[in-house]
Amino acid sequence: MSRLDVFLFLALPYLAIGSFVVGHIWRYRRDGYSITARSTQLLERRWLRPGIILFHVGLLLVLAGHFVGILIPSGVTESVGMSEHAYHLMAVTSGMIAGSILVIGFVILLARRILIRQVRITTTAWDWAAEGMLAVVIGIGMWMTIAKNVLSGPYDYRETIAPWFRGIFTLNPDVSLVSGAPVLYQAHVVAAWLLLAIWPYTRLVHAWSVPVGYIVRSPILYRSRTQARAGGATPNGRSSR
Repeated sequence: MSRLDVFLFLALPYLAIGSFVVGHIWRYRRDGYSITARSTQLLERRWLRPGIILFHVGLLLVLAGHFVGILIPSGVTESVGMSEHAYHLMAVTSGMIAGSILVIGFVILLARRILIRQVRITTTAWDWAAEGMLAVVIGIGMWMTIAKNVLSGPYDYRETIAPWFRGIFTLNPDVSLVSGAPVLYQAHVVAAWLLLAIWPYTRLVHAWSVPVGYIVRSPILYRSRTQARAGGATPNGRSSR
C-alpha cells in the first residue's frame, strides 16, 4: 500500500465530502437562487426531452444497482436465498440495461450541448468539468461491466470495494481492500469522488431543486382574457398547477 493509495482511497473521499458539503453551503449563502439547472429548454427542445428522460431514468436505475451492490452486504442477499451466481447474473443483466439507457441519454445531452450553439455558449467551465467527469465515470462503469463481468469473468467487488466504501462513513476505511482491486475499479471510484467534489459548483446542484412542492400546492385558477373582460363566472374556467 503506497502513499498514493492512502491519498486516493483515504484522503480524497473525505476531501470530496468536505467540498460537497462546504461548497453547497457557500453557494446557497452566496446566491441561493443559483441552485438550479439554468434550463436551456427555450433554446432547444427537440433533443432535450428524450435525452433528459433517458438520462435520468438510467441514472436512477444505476444508483439503485449501486445501492444494492455496495451498501447491502453480501450476507444479506445470501440470507434471503440468493446465491452469488444468481446475484452476479442479475447485477450484470440489470447493469447492462440501466447503463445503456444512461449512456444513450448522456450522449444525446452532451451532443446537444456541443452542437447547439445557443446551448453551448450558456455552459460554464465548471459545467464542462462536470460533463467530462460524468463521461469518465459512466464510461469506466460501462467498461467495467463489459470487460470484467462479461469478457474476462466476474470480480467480487462486494468483498473489497463495498466494505471499503461503507468504512468511509463509519470512519474506518480499510485502504488495503481497494488498493488491491483492479485498476478499472480504482479509477471508477476516484472519478466518482472527483465528481462529488466539483458538484456544488456546477449545474448538478439542480438535483436539490426538484419541485416537490408542485405536487401538493393548491391549484391556480385562471380564465381567458375574453371571459375576464365580460366578467362574471367562467363556465370553462380551468385550474393549473
